[in-house]
Amino acid sequence: MQRLRVWFAWTVTCALTLLTATGCTGSPPPERPAALPTYGTSDINSRPSGALRSGGTLTLPIAQMITQFNFDHVDGATDDVWTVDSFTEPRLFARDVKGVPHTVPEYLLAASVTGTEPQVVTYRLNPKARWSDGRALGRRDFAAQWHALSGADQRYLVADTSGYDRISDVRQGAGPHEVRVTFKRPYADWRRLFTPLFPAAGYDTPQRFNTGWQGRLPITAGPFKLASDDRTAETLTFVPDPRWWGTRPRLDRIVFRVLDADAALQAFLNGEVDAVNAATSEAYAQLKGARDSDIRIGSAWDEVHITLNGAGGPLADKAVRNAVQQAVDRTALAEVAAQGLPVKVPLLGNHFFMTNQPGYTDDSRPYGSYDPGAAERALAAAGWKSPGSGKPRVKDGHTLTLRFVLSEGTNRLGEDLAQLVQHMLAQVGVQVVIQQVPASAYASQYLEKGNFDLAIFRFTGLTYPSSAYAVYRRPETGQPFQNYGGVGSAEVDSLLAQAVGTLDQKAAQQLYDRADAEIWALGHDIELYQRPQILAVRKGLANYGVPGLGDIDFSRVGWQK
Repeated sequence: MQRLRVWFAWTVTCALTLLTATGCTGSPPPERPAALPTYGTSDINSRPSGALRSGGTLTLPIAQMITQFNFDHVDGATDDVWTVDSFTEPRLFARDVKGVPHTVPEYLLAASVTGTEPQVVTYRLNPKARWSDGRALGRRDFAAQWHALSGADQRYLVADTSGYDRISDVRQGAGPHEVRVTFKRPYADWRRLFTPLFPAAGYDTPQRFNTGWQGRLPITAGPFKLASDDRTAETLTFVPDPRWWGTRPRLDRIVFRVLDADAALQAFLNGEVDAVNAATSEAYAQLKGARDSDIRIGSAWDEVHITLNGAGGPLADKAVRNAVQQAVDRTALAEVAAQGLPVKVPLLGNHFFMTNQPGYTDDSRPYGSYDPGAAERALAAAGWKSPGSGKPRVKDGHTLTLRFVLSEGTNRLGEDLAQLVQHMLAQVGVQVVIQQVPASAYASQYLEKGNFDLAIFRFTGLTYPSSAYAVYRRPETGQPFQNYGGVGSAEVDSLLAQAVGTLDQKAAQQLYDRADAEIWALGHDIELYQRPQILAVRKGLANYGVPGLGDIDFSRVGWQK
């Protein structure tokens, strides 16, 4: 269970990093602003290689120094490590702007399901693809990664076992560059496995897996390699690897500097870094007119929601959870999140797919529709009586009070949204008490222990829907899960189990759609909106920015002529 939770420490970003907006103080929602333009799915200033000059440096801020370069390790499952590994290790598949994975020909010539009973996937590797120690990519690497990540050997400190725990065998194919992977249980999202692919020489023992990647990249196979790791200056520098068999990168170097959010913004304004987050109203106000810069906007897999704790207290009653859902004006909250930004923020009606992702359907009605009258009727029917205007409802001598837990590090928008929810629920007789808790304890002592009634945070990067399985499955002893509120059902479990193992994509999407409708009806949470990605980028930087639901190809990033 702990291994999966640590992986979700990357994909779950608590309200610490929610967007910032102009303030609310618990007063009624503000008047709704005029419609803002809808943002597109990606914005990277795409340019062909011939339009870019050879050379130049790209300098980017990172939140903290990377100490573990193994993305599959519990301490390495972060966005920054993923970025580094994506251009230093083999990524067999890359996602396009809609989140659809495609083979990367420098590593993988073809991959397909070649058997269904049992499921067999055959990978045909590029014979030119070699590790920095001279070995060709092959079966040995696939087998070592499967063994390390399957969960069978507890000595490997693994971030996530999902998918790998379904594999039964890895064998040589028709030749040295073909690998066949057999599954004991079907796995629809098999393309998310072995990306990045790591070398057997760095994975074949627990010691190499756990400590061999600390502060170094022992073996690589990408367009860039690590040139320097300066712990004093807190910078990482990468340069093109001369052994790279693909098209030579346009950049001479990529430099990462450790900077907090405020320092990164100032460094961008000073011309010291080439991109910085602009997805807060304060940051956007300072960056929108910055010299020699562009604002790039797009739609990533990034959702904001409020989890309802149904494991105990008043929210253990499904009728109360549904009433809370209908008492919250999601549109008003999304519009507050958009204040001060150049785009509107779309509501989300689906737990598995973003609004710009194939498979998206809006399953929110009726429980995601703002209907305070229905909420009041449901609460009354559940036995919560109103003692009078402005007073919280009571039942059996108990007051209907919910505890909304926020991290002390929550920025202004997180507080604003919580206060708006507090006001909205007060209108139907539900008292909300906002409790701020230490940031260091927010996940371990509150979310993971179910020590809350309401909690707001984000899931990011789950373009493969099977990644969300643990979020909505009923908690079981000894099983990894991220269902903090403990709300689930046998029907959801069955639908998701079928979807995860259904190889027909259309059929799988239909199963996810049915599961999503049931999740709304259960009152699992209040799905709010898809968070926009807004990035300030140095003018002239090409093939970099916001890639929608996809991945950045750093071998193509460069400066326009």
